[in-house]
Amino acid sequence: MSNRSIWVDYAKAIGIILVVYGHVIRGIFKAGLPIDTDFYRLSDSIVYSFHMPLFFALSGLFFYKSLSKRGVAGLIGSKIDTVIYPYLIWSIIQGVIEASLSSYTNGNVTYREVFSLLWQPRAQFWFLYALFIIFVVASVLFSKLSVKSILPVFVFAALLYIFQSKYSSNYFVFFITNNLVYFVFGMLLNQWNRIDILSSGKMVIATAAGFILSQYVFHFVLELTYGQKGLLSLLLALISILFVVSLSMYLARKPAQWFLQVGASSMAIYVMHILAGSGVRVILSKFLEVNSVSVHLIVGCFMGVIAPMIAVYFINRLKLTFFLSLPISQYLAVFSKKQAIEKTH
Repeated sequence: MSNRSIWVDYAKAIGIILVVYGHVIRGIFKAGLPIDTDFYRLSDSIVYSFHMPLFFALSGLFFYKSLSKRGVAGLIGSKIDTVIYPYLIWSIIQGVIEASLSSYTNGNVTYREVFSLLWQPRAQFWFLYALFIIFVVASVLFSKLSVKSILPVFVFAALLYIFQSKYSSNYFVFFITNNLVYFVFGMLLNQWNRIDILSSGKMVIATAAGFILSQYVFHFVLELTYGQKGLLSLLLALISILFVVSLSMYLARKPAQWFLQVGASSMAIYVMHILAGSGVRVILSKFLEVNSVSVHLIVGCFMGVIAPMIAVYFINRLKLTFFLSLPISQYLAVFSKKQAIEKTH
């Protein structure tokens, strides 16, 4: 595994842990457990100010190289397998379970909402829906543009983000204006020849200071929250992403395998963690009558990360991989491998 792959998995691990934390603490708050409201609102806004922009940036890192290698049709086809298929199958699995057990959970999910997934994504699955749209838009756009166009496109995408409140939009437009800028920022990072300077201890300290200062000014001095989109929220997210990248590069010098595995399993954790986290909360509160917020946070986050990883282990062991990728893609991979072997003989 290359150093670049290692730090990217570290960044994914940090991001997915924040995703799990964000959903667990929101579940605790909505369930009416005795959590300090100020702490909840502040931690929620800090996490949501950058954790999903981080994933869009990581998705954009190797986009241009992949587009050059596969072409528009090939790249979009691969995303149908790795993004759209998990979106469809896990939106339905989670939605049906939530609708069936709605009397035990915080939400009142209906089957109609579940099966409106083609035009109205729900729960955490909005990210996969939006990511596919971004991939399609970026594929069409950069199939006509050279690598030198990445910076101008980033500036244009930043303007779309900053002024998005000036015009009305539907789901499709909102997903583009709100997230394309981070995707292209990831492309910019990949083109930065001196990105390795972020791996130094001094840069970790510098970016950490920038992260703390920008979050403090945004939330305490200006009294803003993550939902107030504009130039300041964009700068806050970009500074925070740089901190995570720098920290990931530094930690990747002496990688811990278990942490790398969390990063490598980020997609599986993303699509399954709500079921795990909500299930733990229901068991703790409804059946064991545990109301400690600390216990709910620790156990909920732990199971939100570990349970999906255990599920993936058994899915692979029992050859039930259709839960994670299109069955036909497995046969195509085997066929492609056979073809490559035959050409070498």
